[in-house]
Amino acid sequence: MRKKPRYKMGDLQLRIMQVLWDASPATVAQVHEALGAKSGLAYTTIATMLRKMEDRGLVAHETADRRFVYQALVSESEVSRGMANDVLERLFEGSLPNLVSHLLRSREVSPEELDRLQELIAQKRRAK
Repeated sequence: MRKKPRYKMGDLQLRIMQVLWDASPATVAQVHEALGAKSGLAYTTIATMLRKMEDRGLVAHETADRRFVYQALVSESEVSRGMANDVLERLFEGSLPNLVSHLLRSREVSPEELDRLQELIAQKRRAK
């Protein structure tokens, strides 16, 4: 059986991917603008990070009017699933009940969120 890839990304890489998922394809300038001038990130930092992400197979570029135009090669669901599974395996030894228990103990959970969790569990039971 082929092992599913694990996507480990730092905060900046994840923020760049979110821009590309929302506005793909995008130039370095468009990514830089979407991250906001207040972020304090230099244009060259974004360009360097995109090159590194391309080396990892996360994004690809085409050249248009002498500018690199990037697009995501992995979907948001692939990345979120991979990152969530990584946390589950590394911090909770693969125990989903331990992960959920930790989240319920360590943060405020609204009645609406509890209702939604119960609904998801009921759907999962019906699907089996």
